[in-house]
Amino acid sequence: MSEPRLELNESLGDETVTINKFPFVLGRRVGSDLHLQNGDVSRDHAEILKTDAGYAIHDKGSRYGTFVNDDEIQERNLLHGDRIRLGRSGGAEMVFLIADGADATQVPAISDKSGELRQVAALLEGLRALSSARVLDEVLELVMDSAITVSGAERGFIMLANAEDSLELKMARSRDKKTLPVAGFETSRKIPEEVFRTGRMRIEADLLDGNLSDKHAGTVALGIRNVLCVPLRLVRYADGDAAPEKERRVGVLYLDSREKGTLMSPATGGALETLANEAAVAIQNAELYRAALEKSKLEQEMQTAAEIQQALLPAAKRSGEFYGVAAATIPCRSIGGDFFDYVDLPDGALGLSLGDVSGKGPPAALMGAMIQGSLAALAHTNTGAAATVDAVNTALVRRDIQGRFATLFYGILFSDGRLTYCNAGHNAPMVVRSDGTIERLEAGGMPTGMFDGVDFEEATVTLAPGEYIVIFSDGVSEAMDAEEEEYGDDRFIADLGKMAASDVEPRLQYVFESVKAFTAGAAQNDDVTAMVVNYESKSTDG
Repeated sequence: MSEPRLELNESLGDETVTINKFPFVLGRRVGSDLHLQNGDVSRDHAEILKTDAGYAIHDKGSRYGTFVNDDEIQERNLLHGDRIRLGRSGGAEMVFLIADGADATQVPAISDKSGELRQVAALLEGLRALSSARVLDEVLELVMDSAITVSGAERGFIMLANAEDSLELKMARSRDKKTLPVAGFETSRKIPEEVFRTGRMRIEADLLDGNLSDKHAGTVALGIRNVLCVPLRLVRYADGDAAPEKERRVGVLYLDSREKGTLMSPATGGALETLANEAAVAIQNAELYRAALEKSKLEQEMQTAAEIQQALLPAAKRSGEFYGVAAATIPCRSIGGDFFDYVDLPDGALGLSLGDVSGKGPPAALMGAMIQGSLAALAHTNTGAAATVDAVNTALVRRDIQGRFATLFYGILFSDGRLTYCNAGHNAPMVVRSDGTIERLEAGGMPTGMFDGVDFEEATVTLAPGEYIVIFSDGVSEAMDAEEEEYGDDRFIADLGKMAASDVEPRLQYVFESVKAFTAGAAQNDDVTAMVVNYESKSTDG
């Protein structure tokens, strides 16, 4: 009978070792009969014994176990062709031989095929898990764990491209499926950046060979010798075409190890390229899913903000002894920068305000709410129109809201028909007289919030019973049709001359319908706000 021997696989050097003594000790200790340097191998890992039945292998309490034909054992009789693995997947692998003439071309092929089958199984399991993952961090963990299992690497990481196409480290994992802290993860960026730039897989079997150690001194200093890095590519195919139409690289998958294991085998490279392509799709889907969640959350928050903004506005219509007033706003976005208010003053007069904050969206809405609050507080001080606007201006300037200002019209309508007003840079409201003529209310000053110490003027006009005021934002006069022609003040004045309605609500509705008819479905590009105030003589007892 031939002497028993061990046929080591290619990762251990394609070596045949004769078992010429018993027990025959396998381990990482220098004095072992078979000295193995793989990190999964314990110092005194296992021993081969001669028994009455033939030969057996006995595990000596190793840390990562001894396997025969993929079954973990404590002791088992050995037969010709049995595959022995010390440690986990990627550990030291060998084939036990006793038959005459058997060599690496006859039996180890079984080991090679089984190794490939294990890789395929791990790959399929990883792909199956990826198909159901939604959260980005979960996807990245699954990709890394699958890649490490397939390759037998000690650790790995994923880098994804940011908006500037620069790689950012997103996830690092170890062989024991633990997340490594990204902040302190040490590695060279040269190989990942080259793979991302070229789109080609890079395999370095030993960084100490040739001049590679100089180019990758940082990686070598960490004890890393073997590296495999593959690009994460999104490939789009044209319908009915087998050739890729477009490729976009989204990052890289990087694996390294101090020992070769199966990391360097051709089967590993092919499996990882397959995994990387599927991983790129899963990562993109996870990013789209996250974006959809963030958009949904933002939309919900914007809806809440819009509801709050509407709640801050007064009722759409109010009637008093000598007036009727109605107002409405249609924001360009879910929330806008236009605002209006009307409030009963202590002396029985009616305070009217309509403003337009520069910009759109939440910042403009917040500033509009602040101005509304200031006007409400000032309403009970019995100050004049100019003094009220001046106080608002001072409050805004002191808060120094960069790049924000507001046009504002504020008026006080008295029961005898007098309207005292101040126009701070706003579109001049229109007083529609009984004879159909239009008077513009222009006295005031510059917009509020720009400069301190600005002088604001006020003026007074008197309304006869039945006359009314139209106050509006620039979203009315500057509304554009499909040819980008503005509605304009002249067209607005002409349309007001055609108004037949006398009640305040139909008049307000007429204003909005006139704008809508002109724009004829063109996209709204600004908030549209209007207020109509009817003056009616105060009733007296006869």
